[in-house]
Amino acid sequence: MKSLLNEEAYQEIKSRIEQLSETSKRGWGKMTVGQMCWHCQYPLKLAVKNEPNTSKGNWFVKTFFKKSLYNDKPWRKNLPTAPQLKTKEAKNFTNEHEVLISLVEEFYAVRDRQEWYPHPAFGTFTKEQWGQVQYKHLDHHLKQFGV
Repeated sequence: MKSLLNEEAYQEIKSRIEQLSETSKRGWGKMTVGQMCWHCQYPLKLAVKNEPNTSKGNWFVKTFFKKSLYNDKPWRKNLPTAPQLKTKEAKNFTNEHEVLISLVEEFYAVRDRQEWYPHPAFGTFTKEQWGQVQYKHLDHHLKQFGV
């Protein structure tokens, strides 16, 4: 499984994000490219800012979906999205794109950190799992927009 903590995967993801443009068309789902860039920031912020877990999460989600976050099996299209990761508001592509690139860079920059707080919905991840989760989430949405 690729990991955003690995230089090759990091460079790949960063290059693919840079290929996005305001005119990028989605292959599925309802988000615009600006909304997708905004949406992809939240998981990175959780890891980069190393904020403490304030949510108990959901037992079903932790038990049955967690392992799919860091395995090689691609996610299916149109998976449900957590309410806090949805927006109906228009998002400025240029701003959200810049923030997303910055967060990817920040995540890679902390790759040597040993302590990682739990994810609010999925609980504890190892450092390796955090890298895999971030790669898989970004890969899924970049494929959604054809890059």
